[in-house]
Amino acid sequence: MVEPGILLVDKPGGLTSHDVVARTRRAFGTRKVGHAGTLDPMATGLLVIGIEGATRLLTYIVGAAKTYHATIRLGQSTTTDDAEGEITARASDDLVQGVTGEQIAQGIAVLTGEIDQVPSAVSAIKVDGRRAYDRVRAGEEVALKSRAVIVSRFDVLAERRDAGAIDLDVVVDCSSGTYIRALARDLGESLGVGGHLTALRRTHVGPFDVSDAVSIDALDEASTLTPSAAAVQVMQRFDVSADEARDLRHGKRLPDRSAELHGAVAAAVDPDGTLVGIVERRGTDVKSAMNMPEETR
Repeated sequence: MVEPGILLVDKPGGLTSHDVVARTRRAFGTRKVGHAGTLDPMATGLLVIGIEGATRLLTYIVGAAKTYHATIRLGQSTTTDDAEGEITARASDDLVQGVTGEQIAQGIAVLTGEIDQVPSAVSAIKVDGRRAYDRVRAGEEVALKSRAVIVSRFDVLAERRDAGAIDLDVVVDCSSGTYIRALARDLGESLGVGGHLTALRRTHVGPFDVSDAVSIDALDEASTLTPSAAAVQVMQRFDVSADEARDLRHGKRLPDRSAELHGAVAAAVDPDGTLVGIVERRGTDVKSAMNMPEETR
């Protein structure tokens, strides 16, 4: 029997997130595998994978803040806003080299904080039931709606100038749903020279760090976090007795315990360290929002 758990994988470039899920299914011998947030094929870094009953936790992980290290090339625009697309425009070398560090800093400042962002057209967002990238590849014009995102950090770590291009190595902390490709595109547009992403690596998803992840070639020997160990990293631990655990699993409320919840949800853990499920407030009571399969630690 396959034990449920959360697996951290360091995705290499060239593979889709679905490729990683497929390999995890083979390695663990189960079809019940999912992930908490797609990475583009070009991108590398942290994928949070749920196995068996732990897939139920992915809903509570997918919305976590992310950290990315990226390289933005100013001076060229592409069809996909990254290096996988065709170059659609090149700014002159004089125009590119006329962009000052101060102008770059000002452009980044505008893209920091709470912003409205139009995702890249070549994205996994569904438009009338079909992925936007499928519509683009079919030759359709796709105009996605802007969405509110939060970019809490957008720092330049290094700057390199070459003929017709400025490469910026950056680190970005952002809310779920933020497109780093769109940041590159919008920064280039604001500077009048165009821009796209040439490298992207995700280093954090919420509390999870890519330094703790396994490589794609080490899946057969990979260990996982138990559902309880993973859940209490994402949210508050909420200890319950064996009787309370049984009540939660049966859909009953725990009376007069809502004041103990610090956030919207918490991880209910029984005396054996088993994750009972995710609980939420209901008036002055606490009730299950999601129950885990029994005997899941």
